[in-house]
Amino acid sequence: MKREVFLYGFLQVFVTGTIFTLLGIWLFGLESRVAIVLGYALALSSTAIVLKILNENAQIHSGYGRVTLGILLFQDLAVIPILLMISIFTSETTSVTRLLLVTLMDAAIVFLILFVVGKMFIERFFDWITSANSEEIFLIAVLFIVVAAAFVAHEFGFTFSLGAFLAGMTIAETKYKYRIESDLVPFRDILLGVFFVTIGMQIDLETIVSRWYIILGLMVAIMLLKALIQFAVLSPFLQHRTNFKSALALFQIGEFALAVFALAFQNNLLDARTNQILIVTVVLSMIITPFVLKNIAAIADRFFKEPELELVMESSGFKNHIIIIGYGPIGQKVARKLREYGICYIVIEHEMDLVREGEANGEKIFLANAMQRQTLEALGAKESQCIIVALENATKIRQVCEAITSIDPDINTIVKVRNESHAKIIEEFGINHIINASEEIADIITKEALTCEIKHT
Repeated sequence: MKREVFLYGFLQVFVTGTIFTLLGIWLFGLESRVAIVLGYALALSSTAIVLKILNENAQIHSGYGRVTLGILLFQDLAVIPILLMISIFTSETTSVTRLLLVTLMDAAIVFLILFVVGKMFIERFFDWITSANSEEIFLIAVLFIVVAAAFVAHEFGFTFSLGAFLAGMTIAETKYKYRIESDLVPFRDILLGVFFVTIGMQIDLETIVSRWYIILGLMVAIMLLKALIQFAVLSPFLQHRTNFKSALALFQIGEFALAVFALAFQNNLLDARTNQILIVTVVLSMIITPFVLKNIAAIADRFFKEPELELVMESSGFKNHIIIIGYGPIGQKVARKLREYGICYIVIEHEMDLVREGEANGEKIFLANAMQRQTLEALGAKESQCIIVALENATKIRQVCEAITSIDPDINTIVKVRNESHAKIIEEFGINHIINASEEIADIITKEALTCEIKHT
């Protein structure tokens, strides 16, 4: 992924941002610092929308999915210097050299505190928190880290967003990544909804009605220009069909641009009318995106009908693998047998002690909640050979089966249940690989009994 992230991503952000900056200065007469902020903000795309749809369409591992993912990752990294630019441009310090030095020094300190130090201690902190064996305490600890990081960044003159972003980068490096990601999904959806509600409350309907032609024209121009720039810049490196689909997937303006515009408006880099027009333009481009991505293959066929081989992304073993849920006695025995046969598998476990035991045994084990659909999707449930549910608790077994079937009812699922009553709990999900432990043991005992001969003395 290094090529996709650092080459394709850099070219897309730098070239697109620079062209938009120059157009802002030459065509619209914007001040250079305003044009730079707007230009690079418009170069960003919507990570939340694009990745969600790519995952839903099982296109994340396709050729264009790999390119799109790499560019989005670089765009997420590019957010940091964009936020720093706003801090620099809105500072009251008159000396540019002094301003840059102070900003870079503060940025280095924030990075050192939040990323380097955080990386050293955050995993130990979570180890300590999980010893309480409380979901509520764990979730509070996660939110505490994010809020604390946001305030640390703010104390050094940066935005809350930058601190939260760095906290997310730090958490992503820990073994708790998948558990935290699945735990925060409800908050993500709620907060994203709140975010758009606040954006909607800022919109002046009179501005939309009186300048609708400007908004529509600007939206079409930005989306077409973004797609054309990316297609032109990456043409020497990619197949035309792959490049076209990736450019089309990233033609919208991202949600982070809204945060950038809000900061720019608060710091008097944007006037109210321009801010209104830009907000509506961004929202409309995001609304259109799902409809385009759902039909991206048909659109690409109109321009590039010739068949082209699209490379498939290597997914770090999360394809055609077996997922074992639960690392108790049964899960451990299954893992050992699969390892003996040389079969690729991963383990999902929710108990920290069992995760440590699995790590000590050299297992590829993830601390996560398999009862949440997002966890299973992140670990390739749909692309797996099968899922083995090796849990003891009947309620948890049912919740896991419900999560699996909500992704795809046709996923091969093998469930071990204790008895017939446990089997009835999951019969509504149509799982045809149910191992009833009591029946299997009864069969074995019966077979053994039939082999016994009466010994006469």
